[in-house]
Amino acid sequence: MNRRTFLEAVPSLTVLAAAGSAFAEEAAPAPAAAPAEAAPPAPAQDLAPIVLPPHESDGGKSVLAALCLRRTTRTIREDPLPPQALSNLLWAAFGVNRATDGPRGRPGRTAASASNSQEIDLYVFLPEGAYLYEAVPHRLAPVLAGDQRALMGHRGRGGGAAKAPVNIVYVADIAKFAGAPFQEPGLRDADIQKSYCNIGAGLVAGNVYLFAASQGLAAWFHNCDKPGLTAALKLRPDQRVLYAHTVGYPA
Repeated sequence: MNRRTFLEAVPSLTVLAAAGSAFAEEAAPAPAAAPAEAAPPAPAQDLAPIVLPPHESDGGKSVLAALCLRRTTRTIREDPLPPQALSNLLWAAFGVNRATDGPRGRPGRTAASASNSQEIDLYVFLPEGAYLYEAVPHRLAPVLAGDQRALMGHRGRGGGAAKAPVNIVYVADIAKFAGAPFQEPGLRDADIQKSYCNIGAGLVAGNVYLFAASQGLAAWFHNCDKPGLTAALKLRPDQRVLYAHTVGYPA
């Protein structure tokens, strides 16, 4: 996708742009009675990779029905998602839907990115630890052992997200712009990079919301403890925590 095509698509997707006021309005968390604390970080080798089952390509409500049902739900049960539901969720969010004929010879994903840079990484926080979603080969790679879901809230106060079964943290990897197959000028401009990252995260978030609506799941897009997550995940300076998305069964 070149810059002109990418920017022309933005007006119709404003509701998905993470910097937009609609997301900011929905992001205000409900007060927590007693903030949880993240467990002390443990080595990632304490966790095994999670090989996800193959994603399903049909099922659930139609796109139009899901749009009618799309909403933010902050009260979420602790019940874990079955492996198939987790697999489908992550694939819908930012999985590979064109393995061999994506833009400019790279795998295509379920959400667009500037020049197919695919700069948004999904860190998945489960009760036992944090993982990086690897779209190829569709698995979760261990990053951090221990329950870190309290970092889903401001200053480590996770609120309802701290007990939800799945939290997805959107991390922008600015270094990936340099490896994009088409190097349009905006990829080297810091302000444009920032807008691309926010739009990219919003496109993924929109997929998560629609998938949740189609499956009767609850979804809540919100802010998170960015400094705490940056430190816990040992991110590089050119990796930036953007937002979190909490998913589970509605309470």
